[in-house]
Formats: sequence, structure tokens, C-alpha cells
Amino acid sequence: MPTIQIGRAKIAYELRRSACATERRITVTPGHVEVMALTTDGDDDIAGFLDRKRQWLFNTMRDMERIAASRHAVPRFATGSKIPYRGRKMGLTVRRSDAARATVIYRNGFIVDLPHWAGDDPDQLVASELEHWLKQRARRDVNEIATAIGKRHTLSPRSIRVADFAHGWGSCGPEGNVLINWHLIFAPKKVLEYVVAHELAHLRHRSHGPEFWDYLATITPGWEAAKAWLDKHQSGLSAEFLN
Repeated sequence: MPTIQIGRAKIAYELRRSACATERRITVTPGHVEVMALTTDGDDDIAGFLDRKRQWLFNTMRDMERIAASRHAVPRFATGSKIPYRGRKMGLTVRRSDAARATVIYRNGFIVDLPHWAGDDPDQLVASELEHWLKQRARRDVNEIATAIGKRHTLSPRSIRVADFAHGWGSCGPEGNVLINWHLIFAPKKVLEYVVAHELAHLRHRSHGPEFWDYLATITPGWEAAKAWLDKHQSGLSAEFLN
């Protein structure tokens, strides 16, 4: 593993290259430093970048050690925490980055890169970024599911969007406006698919009579299992952990 010498300290770092990256970046977690380089970078490019970031890297590692040593309360959103997502508890990694803003990456778990201006207690910032990411992913999933069902069954809602519900998981208004509770991002995707299909089925059948359930079965066969899961676990599908 390559190293960089800063004063008397020799800091080891993991070097990664990304074809998707548009700029070089350093991220720091306790005990680990990662340097993201461009695929076109040569050794001199990387060495020059590290030399420019030498003071930032030293200060960041020193601050992380100081925060860890002085922290009395356990942070809610620290490396090792678990975040509910699609019916599972996924690991969280919180890193310090030299970037100007916070970012969230999902890679078999959540990675939150904190910007250089994040303070000693970044829980609120991490929670805010996670909530934004989860809502965006819920919107994407709902739109993809609704589009696929609409094409197969010629169902065209006037609008479809995600919202924060106090009660219930979805609704389909008389004018064809569909709302889906974004908290379903915490349930397995099959459950989200069932709720979207349920609301779209109301475009054909407004009431929950036998015709509605028969029609729903043509859209999403086996919907009973998803409904049973939701009935059993609905009290746990909440974003309260972010507050």
C-alpha cells in the first residue's frame, strides 16, 4: 500500500482509479485513507495532488482522532450503524472528504462522504443527506414501476408522486392522481410494487370489490404475500430514526 510522509507521520492510503470520476478526491475514515484518481493520471499527477492536500489530510486525521477521543455520546450515524433499506438493515460508512458538499453512495451499503466544513457532530447532516437520497430513490422506483405497469396494462395516471403520509401507503384520487408513501423504500421492493399496482388498479375499479382484486391479480400475481408482509411489518416502516 503506498504511503505519504507528513512530518514524522507516514500515512498509508489506498489508491483507486475511476473512469467515472471527473476530479481527484481523498476520503478519510478512522484507520483508512482512500485516494480516488483519474484513469489518465500518472504518478506525477497523483504525487502533485497529494502534495497540495498534505495539510488538509494531516488536519483531518488529527481532528478525527480528537473527536473520537473526546466523544461521550455514541453518534447515531457513524461507521457501523445500520440503515433500513428495502427490507434489510444495510451498513453505513461515514467518511471525511475534501469535497465541497456531502454525497451519498450506495454500494451494498451506504457511504456518506462529509465535506470539509462538516463540524464535530455531523449527525444531523448525515441524517439529512440519507433522507434526501432515500426519497430520491423512492421516486425513481415508483416511477419505474408505474411506467412498466402502465405500458403492460394501458394504465395512465394523471400524475404519480411520492409523499409523506401520516396514515396509509397510497391513494388514487378520483381524477387519477396517485400518491405513494415514500416510507415504502424501507420495505422489500415486491411490497412497493404491490402498493403501486394496487393504486393503479383503482384507475379501473374504484372500490375494493371482487372485480378489483381479480384485476389486481392480473397486474401483480401473488400480491397476497406482499400485502401480508406489509400488514405484519407496517409499524416498523418509519423514518423516525432520521429525526
